[in-house]
Amino acid sequence: MSARSLRVVFAGTPDFAVPCLEACRASGAEVVAVYTQPDRPAGRGRRLAPSPVKQAALAAGIAVEQPGSLKDAEAQATLAAYRPDLMVVVAYGLILPRKVLAIPTLGCWNVHASLLPRWRGAAPIQRALLAGDAETGVDLMRMEAGLDTGPVLLEKRTPITREDTGGSLHDRLAALGAEALAEGLARTLAGEALAATPQPAEGVTYAHKLDKAEARLDFARAAIELERQVRAFDPWPGSDAEIAGERLRIWAATALGHSHAAAPGTLLAARRDGIDVACADGALRITAVQRAGGKRITAADYLNARPELREAGQ
Repeated sequence: MSARSLRVVFAGTPDFAVPCLEACRASGAEVVAVYTQPDRPAGRGRRLAPSPVKQAALAAGIAVEQPGSLKDAEAQATLAAYRPDLMVVVAYGLILPRKVLAIPTLGCWNVHASLLPRWRGAAPIQRALLAGDAETGVDLMRMEAGLDTGPVLLEKRTPITREDTGGSLHDRLAALGAEALAEGLARTLAGEALAATPQPAEGVTYAHKLDKAEARLDFARAAIELERQVRAFDPWPGSDAEIAGERLRIWAATALGHSHAAAPGTLLAARRDGIDVACADGALRITAVQRAGGKRITAADYLNARPELREAGQ
């Protein structure tokens, strides 16, 4: 198959999908249309804003479609009129009905940010961090009607470090996803039929969508779990805790193996290197915070504004 004969429709919405769109364009295949979510209100003015994928598509001069659903016959006819050989889906946000999956002659590919079947669903990056997984990655998968159930075509892996946040892992996996997609497209354009490996029945977990209600740190849990939460929820939805009577956004924290007899939530120490709070198991050293209406600051700067905490935490 020549590059000129591979017509690709790309479907994606957030920043995570943009590197994959660029990989499609760089592959030599013809990106005939981009599908993305309808414009949404954003910012303080709540004005309608285009998605990152739409912005990238318009800048590249690619036709953009923004249906609210792909379930109706008119939307499906519009897609079919593009005569796609392949549809590439990356964090699109809309369900693809069976009739849509059947439109491209080579089917639909999905780039998913986990090592399937672990963490199928909406928030695989954050759920892997929360669970303390040592490794994650991206799978290039052939789509089926089920939620992330299709066979895997290509896989790229990466370790999860103790310094990783939801943001850093997002960016690394976005780049890895583009690498996997680029390889898949190159091999397909060279005439190769990619081997599809069915997902194992064992090891299935679901990465449920993040909820702001999960943001609060519960010091009745183990310190290492709270450290993972702070990292996983950076930059969204963030983690909140009450420290000495003030509600703070917690941006950086480290679990300590301190043994203590204090009740969970007790202030154990407050020094320039951090604010130590008792947990059910160990202690959490908080090193970066944000006050209501303020910006992210170090624990040292926060203690300059609340010097009484240094005395209380001795």
